[in-house]
Amino acid sequence: METLDHVHVSIESGLAGDFRGSVKPGGRGRRQVSLIERGDWDRAMAETGHSLPWQERRANLLVDGLDLPQVPGTRLRIGTVVLLVTQECDPCSRMETIAPGLKAALTPDWRGGVLARVVAGGDIAIGDTIEVEHP
Repeated sequence: METLDHVHVSIESGLAGDFRGSVKPGGRGRRQVSLIERGDWDRAMAETGHSLPWQERRANLLVDGLDLPQVPGTRLRIGTVVLLVTQECDPCSRMETIAPGLKAALTPDWRGGVLARVVAGGDIAIGDTIEVEHP
């Protein structure tokens, strides 16, 4: 994992440099981009007594000051980029490997984040405003 100040986002590939964002032939791209809230990560760290950087969650984007919508079909706009929330990002067993109790701490109330499909591409950067467009 690496942190970037800015990144290009495309319908075909998700975030530049992340092979997981590529839409497979015949696929729907439901897992192109993963997002997690800073507050949710901080709460999980407090509950487990750990102090790990958010990148350990292996989410693509960390959002601050926004309650990510827990409704599939909701659109998130970051400049010209539009993401469609597809589902909850369930915490995997790797979370338990890196920190005991972390998987359980990320499970309630979509704390593990959301997954999204790219509807419109463009460039995003740290500090960009995220707007929620309800279905």
